[in-house]
Formats: sequence, structure tokens, C-alpha cells
Amino acid sequence: MNRAIGNWDEYVDLLKPAGQDLLKLLWKPEDDQYKADFYRQLVMNISYAYFQYFQSNSEHPEFMPLWNSVFMFQPNPDDVYYYAPLDGTKRYRIVGDRGTIRMLMFQFGRGLIGMVDEVGQQFSSFLNDDEIVPGPDGKFEILLSATPPEPGYKGIWHEIQEDVDYTLVRMRSYDWGNEIDTRMAIECLDAPLQKRRMSAAEIDERLRRALTLSERYCPLMYGLQNDSKEKIGVNKFNLQTNHGIGLVQQYYWVAYFEVGEDEALILETDIPKGRYWNVQTNDPYFNTVEYVYRQSSLNGHQARLDSDGKFRAVVSHTDPGVHNWLDTGGFTEGTFYGRWTQCESNPLPTLKRVKLADIRQHLPIDTPVISEPERREILSKRRLGAQLRRRW
Repeated sequence: MNRAIGNWDEYVDLLKPAGQDLLKLLWKPEDDQYKADFYRQLVMNISYAYFQYFQSNSEHPEFMPLWNSVFMFQPNPDDVYYYAPLDGTKRYRIVGDRGTIRMLMFQFGRGLIGMVDEVGQQFSSFLNDDEIVPGPDGKFEILLSATPPEPGYKGIWHEIQEDVDYTLVRMRSYDWGNEIDTRMAIECLDAPLQKRRMSAAEIDERLRRALTLSERYCPLMYGLQNDSKEKIGVNKFNLQTNHGIGLVQQYYWVAYFEVGEDEALILETDIPKGRYWNVQTNDPYFNTVEYVYRQSSLNGHQARLDSDGKFRAVVSHTDPGVHNWLDTGGFTEGTFYGRWTQCESNPLPTLKRVKLADIRQHLPIDTPVISEPERREILSKRRLGAQLRRRW
């Protein structure tokens, strides 16, 4: 039923239940700092919701920022995420320059998490970068449709199901700022030439969905985090598949961590042969810890392996003077998420809780000391590389 637009107070009131009900899901709901961080997260969700509900539609889509630097619900720091709404009964053309980033992945599904009351078929198909073969000039063209193209079509055809309503894109980089990001654009081939004006009824409906997004999105994300804490325990890793919402051919190593101000965690793992790996720290609200100005994540390019071929990192609040420092961002508890993507094996890392003053006793004797000037250079390269990527 079409309805007239409501009064503004009516929409503002839609925000109240999230602040009251979701607060109970926090680990420390009575703690003022936790409460303040949570309120900040609710504002973040509102900014994210505008893109999701208002920026484009399936007839006139655009690639919009999804889980990037200001939308922090556990994005991979190496990934730039984009979303575009689709209608699986229509045809779409995607054109772009491949660039030199490590991986480019398209996923197609219906019912994007947070946008629907019940999570739908998240991913019905995938288009990985080994299928995206650019021409000699580095450019590519992809046709998305439920039926094959006309004979003689020269681009890449990807079949989509008729109930598909979105595509999610990951641009994954190893060497931030030096690898060239993919540039791309999308258009619907079966749409009116001009983008229509939204009706009052449509704006009303989308306002109601946007302002209640936290009520659908937060319980899902908090559920993943809290389930890991309950089932795995403290400072132990567990190997997991994609939860129904992540990548195929990717295994996650997940841990709930606790570390005191005068303590450190020693993370240790074998490194398998494969396409990609990384590890990141998350805060108690399942946000990625600030990663532009802090070294809160490391990947296979950024990390240094020890002389025995293993990866060891020191997790601490202050600089431990080693290259593989994982900065907690000041959080004494949170989660780790690591990824083995298209790897020959999926080893399970370990964590050891030690006194910060004693970390050298738990590292190989030949582990180099990183000086303050060297750390400044590492962090400078990191923050510039992160900003050279187009993240929104």
C-alpha cells in the first residue's frame, strides 16, 4: 500500500530501539567506553545505509562503497568492497581496467546481509579473476544475464540467476599503494535512458529500512563474534569456513583474544603455499581496528617470515620492537580473523600469552630489532599506501 511521507519525528523514533536493545549484546554494556563506541557504530551504520538504500537502483546501478574504511564491520584491510543492486531478469554490462591488484572477485546473490529480515541466498555464483581475462590494453568487459549473449560476443559472459538482486566486489591488494586498483563501471542494458525520480512512498519505505538497518545487521555480526568467544574460548584459534557469507576457497582462522597492558600474545603459524593470506585484529564490536594509522593487520607481502619459515607476530598495546607487530588499538579484548585463500593447506595458528618484557625469550634469537625510525618509516608507507587506494 502506498503511503504519504511521515513527519520527521516518526523516522527519528525508528532509531531508538537499536540503542536500547542492541546495547545488551555488548560484552560490557554498562561500561561508558563500550557504550560510547557502540553509539559511534550506530552512526556509522546510518551513513552506510544511505548508500545501500538511496544511491542507486537495479535499473541505474553504480558500484557503491560497502565495507570500506569508514564502514568498519570487520572488513579485510586488504580489500576494497563495492556493491551494486541488480535485477536478475535484466542484462548488465561491466567495463573496466584490470589494474595490478592481487585479486578481483565478483559475487552474486540475493538478500544482502542487513538489507533483509532473513538472510537470503548470499552467493549464488562467483566470478573470480582467473576468469576475467583482460585484453592487451588491460581492459575487460563482462556481460551479466540469465541467458547467453548473441553469437560473436567478444567479452566475458557470466550467467546470473533471475532472482539475483546484487553483486558484491572485492578488490584485494597485497602491496598497498603500489598495486594499481581496478577501475570499473556498470550499466543496465534494459533500463530507461534516464534515472527516474523517487516517489514519496518509495522514499518513505527506504527511510524506514535505512534507519532500522542496525537492528538487522548488528545481531548478525555480533552473533558471529560472540559465538566464537563462547565456543572457542580465550586466546585459541579455530578454523572456520565462510559462514555462508564469505568467500569460497577461503578458510578463516578465528580467535577471541585477551591481553593486558603489560602483556603480549605470540602468534605463530606455518605458512602454506597459496594465493593469499592475512591476519587482522578486531575490536569488541566486530569492527576492524584502525588500520591506516596503526599496524593492526599484516598480509603475505607486508609480513616477514622467520628463518625457519614460520610467521610469528607479537600482539601488544605498545611497540615491541619487532617487524611483525599487531597493534591492538588499545583494546584489551577483541577477535583475530586470519584468511587462507586458495592455499594448499589450512594450518591452525597458536597463541601464547606472555609478559611484554619477556617477549624476546619466546622469539627466535635472530629476530631483528625494529628501531623507532624504522617503525616510523613502516607506518608512513602503510598510511600512504592505504590512502592511495580508492576506498569510497
